[in-house]
Amino acid sequence: MFLRSVLFNLYFFLLTFVLGLGGFGVRWFAPGRALAYAQFWARLLLGGLRRISGIYPVLIGEEHLPPDGPMLIASQHQSAYDTLVWLTLLPRPAYVMKRELVKIPLFGPLTPLAGMILVDRAGGAAALRGLRDETRLAVAEGRQIVIFPEGTRTRPGERRALQPGVAAMAAAVNLPVIPVATDSGRRWGKNAFFKRPGPIHIVVCPPLAAGLPRAALLAGIQAAWDAAPMPLSPPGCG
Repeated sequence: MFLRSVLFNLYFFLLTFVLGLGGFGVRWFAPGRALAYAQFWARLLLGGLRRISGIYPVLIGEEHLPPDGPMLIASQHQSAYDTLVWLTLLPRPAYVMKRELVKIPLFGPLTPLAGMILVDRAGGAAALRGLRDETRLAVAEGRQIVIFPEGTRTRPGERRALQPGVAAMAAAVNLPVIPVATDSGRRWGKNAFFKRPGPIHIVVCPPLAAGLPRAALLAGIQAAWDAAPMPLSPPGCG
């Protein structure tokens, strides 16, 4: 496991550096291809993760995802894996991301070109209005929006108060919210060097009805995560 983890980490940083350099060409000559470029990067990373570390996704409840068009996904967030996998599972994903990530060298400047929804978490009411406006725009473009309501990566079994932004987004576009549970932290933990071989389960729960009040929506997301049929989950994960 140690050698595989070393090899994957080298692969991760080398691939990201090389494609990050290639991102200059995308920014200058083909900005409309930024999303496709990010999806290509994610496919290579997760393919390498499978081959080197033996980690692979198992998608459960795929029937709850609409076949096309806009959607709003509220996912648990335990690992960097969660921010990669939806780039490979959805045709035109738009992540809700903190604005500071734009400052990451090489890949950061590509995020707005890829249509990601950037949020200033210290921006107060103005940031919330911006979030609603960006959500309407993404839905009008037929994008699949992915938000992590916990606001940061959590460890398996850890509970955090959910951030209300997902409720503002749902109200702005009157879309159902699709809760998604995961156990990705068991294989690729928060800030963890080791990558542990085995499946990462991604459980798509039945959608929550559009128009729910904020408190009911947040409670419904947490309840869906808790009740998700998570094979081999550690204690406290449902």
